Amino acid sequence: MGKLFEKIILLGRPASGKSEVINYLKNTHVGEREKRFHIGKLVEIDDFPMLWTWFEEDDVLEKVFKKPRLYSTPDGYFKEEYLWHLLIERISLDYKKSKRDLGDKISEVTHLIEFSRGTEHGGYKTAFKHLSKELLENAALLYIDVPFEESLRKNRKRFNPDKPDSILEHGLPDTKLEKMYKEVDFHEVIKGKTTHLEINGVKVPYVIFDNMPSKTDDPALLGPALDECIGKLWELYKK
Repeated sequence: MGKLFEKIILLGRPASGKSEVINYLKNTHVGEREKRFHIGKLVEIDDFPMLWTWFEEDDVLEKVFKKPRLYSTPDGYFKEEYLWHLLIERISLDYKKSKRDLGDKISEVTHLIEFSRGTEHGGYKTAFKHLSKELLENAALLYIDVPFEESLRKNRKRFNPDKPDSILEHGLPDTKLEKMYKEVDFHEVIKGKTTHLEINGVKVPYVIFDNMPSKTDDPALLGPALDECIGKLWELYKK
């Protein structure tokens, strides 16, 4: 095991604080970040840009070419549940390509893999089945835990209608957030497992970041909280 996390899988409800955590890490100087968090140069793999591209392509197909939408309905839901799982396969594929392209420099890098899944579209139980062993090996998992009501509050707060494609400012209508993310199965998935999850035959250490009351809204609170939480994860990881 090296001095850095190779991969951190970052999970949680929409607007739970995942993007704020990544933004904090990105704005911490790499030397300090390596020392405090054992996180090197950041390579992000997030399924939101992939998903948003599909919606944009469907809009172009419908409005410009007068062709059927490929992925989504006009009101913004996927046509098929398997498309959620395709996104996870895409994440695994993007990691494989990144690893190939980095070559020997991969030892300087920490991959941050971010996504969110509600029970309505298969939950984490199903999503995990589509993570490759290559991605899971030497990975750690950080789950940011907030209740649905907090996800709803922060989703409303962050939404900028002028930047619906923005990582930090995108949002969902209340009804859509409730339908897709009111119920999540992460606590069901980890039941009886206190430090590690076995995913596709690979043991992955995990820690829960309790974001209530919110720490991700204030960098002065977020820094110490990450020191504690990622510190615990590192202790599990290096074993």
